[in-house]
Amino acid sequence: MSRNGTVTDDVADQLLESYQDAGAGMQHLAAYELPSAEQVARVVEQCRALMFPGYAGGGAVRLTRTELRDLVRERVDDLRNGLRRQVYRAIDHRQQVMAGRAADCPPCATQAQGIVDRFIAGLPALRAALAKDVRAAFESDPAATGADEIVVCYPGFYAITVYRVAHALLKEGAVIVPRMMTEIAHEKTGIDIHPGATIGESFFIDHGTGVVIGETTLIGDRVRIYQGVTLGAMSVPRSEARPVPGARRHPTIEDDVVIYAGATILGGETIIGKGAVIGGNAWVTASVAPGARVAGAVSRRETGA
Repeated sequence: MSRNGTVTDDVADQLLESYQDAGAGMQHLAAYELPSAEQVARVVEQCRALMFPGYAGGGAVRLTRTELRDLVRERVDDLRNGLRRQVYRAIDHRQQVMAGRAADCPPCATQAQGIVDRFIAGLPALRAALAKDVRAAFESDPAATGADEIVVCYPGFYAITVYRVAHALLKEGAVIVPRMMTEIAHEKTGIDIHPGATIGESFFIDHGTGVVIGETTLIGDRVRIYQGVTLGAMSVPRSEARPVPGARRHPTIEDDVVIYAGATILGGETIIGKGAVIGGNAWVTASVAPGARVAGAVSRRETGA
């Protein structure tokens, strides 16, 4: 055997040995399926087609009302069937990991059906929320020529759309799939919004590249942010335990706040008061009063917090 063949065998054996370390969690060699990234991406586009017919999904223009209704019914059914399978895969995966075995999970199927049915029932409300986001974009950006441009062209609006879909699904109890959805938007736009964040009405992200919004962020109504903004958590020293799931780690942004490009706002105790303006490249780790104008750094040490 050639030297290259020997090296290949050695590497293969070492990798196989490392796969036996179940605690590492870096392998998935059991018989149960994970959600499909391709199918989750398809679900995202199915949702966009229902939210923005004629702008996404194709095939909806120049139809009679009856024809359009038939198309919408077909799309809703396709979405329900495809999404249910992916939600089931994620729940079943988690169950089988905990059980240490691979088998069908009827309770998981029932749970997935309920999650998807509740999500589908909320689609009209989701579209109403997105309509307010479109209006906010048009009113906030003088360069916007109409709703069509915003829906088709604006990366910030695309990311908000996917976030609202993912957040609604997460609220109903889905796992893994909502995060996969927002990572699709992250890859396409450079905007990273965790599906667990809570974002109010009429939200606008202008330009958007490099925006990061963490899991426990709370954002009020009519908030506007620009590219490069981070709404993040303070780092946890390695000597400390991981934060309790659900504990606040990210800031609260109250109504009517504007955050300009490159600003960083950190910490679960940090509150940006209603109507405040955070200047570009500001570094904020302490609360800001309502209506305040902030430039530069605002830290806990400076405020005595």
